[in-house]
Amino acid sequence: MAGTLLRANHPLALPEAQRKFLESGSAPAFDSVLLKQGAGVLTSSGIDILQMNVGRVCNQTCAHCHVDAGPDRRESMSRGTFEHCLRVLEEGNIPVVDITGGAPELNENFRWFVESASGLGKKVMVRCNLTIILSNERFMDLPEFFARHRVQVISSLPHYSETRTDAQRGAGVFERSMKALKLLNDAGYGREDSGLELHLVYNPVGAFLPGSQSELEDQFKFQLLSRYAITFNHLYCITNMPISRYLEYLVRSGNYEAYMNRLVSAFNPAALPGLMCRNTLSVGWDGRIFDCDFNQMLDLEAKPSSHISTLDLAALRRREIVTGRHCYGCTAGAGSSCGGQTA
Repeated sequence: MAGTLLRANHPLALPEAQRKFLESGSAPAFDSVLLKQGAGVLTSSGIDILQMNVGRVCNQTCAHCHVDAGPDRRESMSRGTFEHCLRVLEEGNIPVVDITGGAPELNENFRWFVESASGLGKKVMVRCNLTIILSNERFMDLPEFFARHRVQVISSLPHYSETRTDAQRGAGVFERSMKALKLLNDAGYGREDSGLELHLVYNPVGAFLPGSQSELEDQFKFQLLSRYAITFNHLYCITNMPISRYLEYLVRSGNYEAYMNRLVSAFNPAALPGLMCRNTLSVGWDGRIFDCDFNQMLDLEAKPSSHISTLDLAALRRREIVTGRHCYGCTAGAGSSCGGQTA
């Protein structure tokens, strides 16, 4: 569908509507499966990563987006909230910050924060959609800016074919993505021994689970190198989550029940230790705290309920993770996290 669910006033635009829909399905409660498997309650293993969703404004409107991001969204993290995040990174001795959106580069405080976080010696990761680099002249220097601050760049590329990528991310996105990847390569990204990491993210174009991450990485590397002379470091395979626009697609296409059954039947307890919610704290654009970006989009706040300005890191480091039926997306098959497969 074109445009955001929110702009279309779609019944599934609001988090509470999505939660209600997920809870009304035939899939068993996620916690009950954990207990049946003898896994008990999911708990935090610590806070190694502070993931910040700095806004829902984006230059793209991708069909699978769990954020429902787009050009018509206005939510954007304030300078004050950025400053609180910087303080927490320093005082909490959190080594990694993972910046996402929307297109995080559209936030007016983005560059200041990257400079500040890298200045503290933090590892900075940015989830860049690639096309933002070519969207306006003021973003054309992003590859050099990223390289200067040793930013790890993680970019979504659903497939090495133009047809499949554009089907998910919009007409012309593949071509612009190839141009942006070449600019990143020219800046040293994805090159052997440069130390500048460029990782791509694959997620299926359809209602199925991703295949083997290592096999897909080999395919992507061969195809992108042979066709476009593009190199990158690693490919992360991520399962599409039944949230927001992808949930709407599943319902509209009649695939919802079959997809949820596929996730439930593929539940893999070996994926549990590597779940991103275990070692990550997610900060919303408004400063509220969540266990992960997916919980954030469903408005499922972490417990104890917190705001970045007043949070108790000691309590959050030993918290129980809030779960729901969408969590099957991260535990199906080889598992799924912001860093790819987990099992």
